Amino acid sequence: MDSIILIFICLFAGWGLQRVITVPANAHTALNQFVIYISLPALSLFYIPKIQISAGLLYPIGVAWLGFLLSWVFFAGLGRLFNWPKKLIGCLAITAGFANTSFVGFPVIEALYGKEGLKTAIIVDQPGTFVVVSTFGILLAAAYSKGSGGGSGIARKILLFPPFIAFVVAACMNIFNYDFIDTVQSIFTRLGSTVTPVALVAVGLQLKIERKSRHWKFLWLGLFSKLILMPLFFFILYKIILGADGQMIDVSIMEAAMAPMITAAILASAHGLKPRLAGMMIGIGIPLSFITLAGWYFLLKYW
Repeated sequence: MDSIILIFICLFAGWGLQRVITVPANAHTALNQFVIYISLPALSLFYIPKIQISAGLLYPIGVAWLGFLLSWVFFAGLGRLFNWPKKLIGCLAITAGFANTSFVGFPVIEALYGKEGLKTAIIVDQPGTFVVVSTFGILLAAAYSKGSGGGSGIARKILLFPPFIAFVVAACMNIFNYDFIDTVQSIFTRLGSTVTPVALVAVGLQLKIERKSRHWKFLWLGLFSKLILMPLFFFILYKIILGADGQMIDVSIMEAAMAPMITAAILASAHGLKPRLAGMMIGIGIPLSFITLAGWYFLLKYW
């Protein structure tokens, strides 16, 4: 319960800081960078070397890889049908294709399923969401924008993306059955624990609603796809078609139901893919997701 309370405290703290004159308008950028460069790599280096490789990991990892593919096919198809501009297709495919599996997902999953649930969330996020966003996400953003910098520029972005570097290092450690000494692990644990407060304050700093925006119909379509259709697909695939069950499956579906990923929205904005729409997907999607997540949680609990 305290984790849920912390989520709202941090969100409202960030929202309130928007009205403090001495707080820079781009303060959220520095906080996001701290999470990307410090907190998330620390979590990868702590958890991934300890993961026991098994076929069951395909369920949580599949949430990120299949989810991104489905979003791209869905919005590319609609874009071709209704003749949407490429930037709109790219924005919706990216922001609706990646779930906020860490910034919001970690504290929510830990609050609902405890430390064991968090281990599954790490699998969804690290070899799943962050690997996809740092590779195919960048490729898609470049493909739907102008001035991508060519193949070498895209490759450089992928190879120098901090969570991707940390994942590669941690994955190699897992393969060779090596882990850090206890002192270093303790440091990583403390650094990783900053994900929740720092990231959610950053989210609060970005919560803005443009009432006169021309993007409302695309916003609701994107959020419906992300918060309803995406988890519904995995619910049907995992629970009904494959007949899988257990906490790992429930956590995987819950992660699929998370709000749009902040890093994905930043990626879309950085490539000029409808930055205002990307911002609204985050600003409205995160608060709204707490309502839809409650529905998915009770559905999974009593199914």
